Amino acid sequence: MGTIAVHEFISLDGVFEDPRWTFEYGFDPKMGETLGAIMGAANAILLGRKTFEMFAPAWRDRTVDEDPGAPFFNETTKFVVGADEPSEEWTPSERLGAFDPDAIRKLKEDTDGVIYISGSGQLVRGLLHEGLVDELHLFVYPVALGSGGRLFPEGNETTKLALKDHDVYDNGVVHLSYGPA
Repeated sequence: MGTIAVHEFISLDGVFEDPRWTFEYGFDPKMGETLGAIMGAANAILLGRKTFEMFAPAWRDRTVDEDPGAPFFNETTKFVVGADEPSEEWTPSERLGAFDPDAIRKLKEDTDGVIYISGSGQLVRGLLHEGLVDELHLFVYPVALGSGGRLFPEGNETTKLALKDHDVYDNGVVHLSYGPA
């Protein structure tokens, strides 16, 4: 049975939308090691349709010389959740259709190893609500943005998690690894 591991880049006030604001902090090599460890255990990628459509043109033509993560993103099967057909092609991929917790449970049952998710906020919120996230990796940047889509929006149900691990990087980013409480 597989596990679901999510990684998100977020601000101190929980904004994860359009993470271009992270660029000014650079990318600490130790962050890459942490992400590499998460992805290295993964046998599948699960993405919401919008994130899939953003990732496809950014990754599908990248080579390992350009980015060491390119083989993972391009060779690993991507499962896409969304009511609409993705407007981008990126193989190998399979469409799961609209969010259905039972379809995600079946994917977990049928997958050995880790199912990796990056971004995909709407999907992640649904998975957290259904108790389907096994690892939540938050890379918290030292900035409060004041506005933007939040991982845990106001009015959301209480979500309790247990801290499993943490790291602090030289660029001021803190990695918090959570599991179910």
